[in-house]
Amino acid sequence: MASVRIREAKEGDCGDILRLIRELAEYEKLSDQVKITEEVLRADGFGENPFYHCLVAEILPEPGEQLGPFVVGYGLYYYIYSTWKGRNIYLEDIYVMPEYRGQGIGTKIIKRVAEVALDKGCSQFRLAVLDWNKKAMDLYKALGAQDLTEAEGWHSFRFEGEAMRELAGR
Repeated sequence: MASVRIREAKEGDCGDILRLIRELAEYEKLSDQVKITEEVLRADGFGENPFYHCLVAEILPEPGEQLGPFVVGYGLYYYIYSTWKGRNIYLEDIYVMPEYRGQGIGTKIIKRVAEVALDKGCSQFRLAVLDWNKKAMDLYKALGAQDLTEAEGWHSFRFEGEAMRELAGR
């Protein structure tokens, strides 16, 4: 098995991150919803006050190989706040290319996000998963996550586009 490195994303990784975001959206059957651009990823993640943080998983070349490291997965996260528990970290996306799954790369990304959360004093590490993605749910549960829909009945909602403008009176 090739060597894998999990590291903080750099601005130059935005092209690879966007490629993987598009792959994830296709996997989730939601490709039509991807509107983000590489430029927006750069501005929002690598400016003075980043809106998000990102880890990338890269396959390192074997000694003597001409190719450089190749990004095969990512975990995009940001900080949120719970009025009950304080600081939290939210993993918006985690994705590993299909041909690299089953090697523990996703677990390594999740563990690194947990390390970041603890280093930043977060009391919770949150994420969401589509109801049909049983493999992901099984992994998260095996790693110790609690399914809040099962345990507490939480449902997730969002306002966007026209609904958000109407709500804001614009």
